Amino acid sequence: MIAFLEGILAEKEPTRVVINVGGVGYEALIPLSSYDRLPPEGQPCRLLVCHLVREDAQQLVGFATEAEKRMFNLLVSVTGIGPKLALAALSGLSVRELKAALVEGDTRRLSSISGVGRKTAERMVVELRDKIGAGEALEARAGATEVTPEDLRARDALLALVSLGYKRAEAQEMVMRAARAAGAREVTVEELVRLALGG
Repeated sequence: MIAFLEGILAEKEPTRVVINVGGVGYEALIPLSSYDRLPPEGQPCRLLVCHLVREDAQQLVGFATEAEKRMFNLLVSVTGIGPKLALAALSGLSVRELKAALVEGDTRRLSSISGVGRKTAERMVVELRDKIGAGEALEARAGATEVTPEDLRARDALLALVSLGYKRAEAQEMVMRAARAAGAREVTVEELVRLALGG
C-alpha cells in the first residue's frame, strides 16, 4: 500500500492534486484543509496518502498532516460514511472542530457538513466519541469556540467560491467584503456568494 508521495507538485485544485514522482503522475483527492498547505505548482511536495482499493477501482486520498489522515480513517470507519463524505467533513470543519463536535456530541454542528444529516451525525458521535483519546478530547475542548450561524454561512460561501476556482485567501476577502455589504441584514449562503461576486 502507498503511505506517502514525494515529488513535484504538477497540478493542484481545491479537491485534487497530481504529484510527479520520478516521471509518474499520481492523482490524489484532497480535503480543502490540505489544499491550503500545498506549495505552488512546480515545487517539491510531500503528501501523506490513504490508498483505497475497491473491487472496481483504486483511489489515492492525500493529506498535508498526520492529524487529517487519522481523522479521515476514523470517519470512513463509520457505517454509511465513504471517502467522499469524509473529505467533505474535513473540508467543512478543521480536525480540532471535528474532534470537539464528536466529544461534545454536537450533532447540530456535524449536521452543518454538506451531505451529513441528523442520523449520520448521531452515528458519528456514537461510533467515534470513544475512539478519540482523552488528551485529544481536552485539546479539542480547549480550542473549541462557539460557532454562530453567520460563521457557518460564511464558511459555506467560502467553500463555494473556492470550488469556483478562487484561491482561499482571495475567497476569504470576498466573503468578508460581502458580509460587510450585507451589514446587520441576515443573508443566505446564496446571497452571500452573489454579493461576493459583485451581484
